[in-house]
Amino acid sequence: MFPDIQICCAEVVAGSAAWLGRGLSCVCAQRRESDARPSFDLTPPQEALKALWNAAFPEEELHGLISEQWKEMGWQGKDPSTDFRGGGFISLENLLFFARNFPTSFQDLLQKREGDRSVWEYPFAVAGVNITFMLIQMLDLEAVKPRTLVGATFLKFLAEDDSAFDRLYCITFKLMDHEWLDMHASYMDFNAVMKSTRRQLERELLSEDITRLEELPSYALLTR
Repeated sequence: MFPDIQICCAEVVAGSAAWLGRGLSCVCAQRRESDARPSFDLTPPQEALKALWNAAFPEEELHGLISEQWKEMGWQGKDPSTDFRGGGFISLENLLFFARNFPTSFQDLLQKREGDRSVWEYPFAVAGVNITFMLIQMLDLEAVKPRTLVGATFLKFLAEDDSAFDRLYCITFKLMDHEWLDMHASYMDFNAVMKSTRRQLERELLSEDITRLEELPSYALLTR
């Protein structure tokens, strides 16, 4: 079991979307006009999973939604839905956004193309789920309103950009891999790498001269 895979729950994600509103355009969140909160489907959308596979491996046909092929992407088993652990599947939307908007960086991380890699590397997809959950905690999305300075700061970015959470996810994933390489990390070091990534991201978000996510120093790590 990969470290910290279950640090988020469905209630946390539903609570975050209540105040993020249209900012978290999760593929599995369906808002009805009469509802104050979106309704989350806790079954991963089949079309979204297929879309993720096609974005990751455009030249390889997926033989089924339950298949050993999913391990190639870094899921723990042949059914990727078991790795979401009822978390609202915001991480699925994050991964899709990453693949579609920063395909070069997405493939660099998926294929582990950059740097001197460890023999025991982190599994790409499960790491992506962990990053989503870490951001939810860091930005205090379990609260109706953020109780932390970094969470309140993020709201300013969200007010200007509906895709701010997805965009911050991409930045964080690339930053995490950068930290991983700098620390010469291996599989069991993943938690330490995540903590280091979070500290660096908080420092950047709280910099007084940052007014857009594109101005974060770590944004420069991304390649379209």
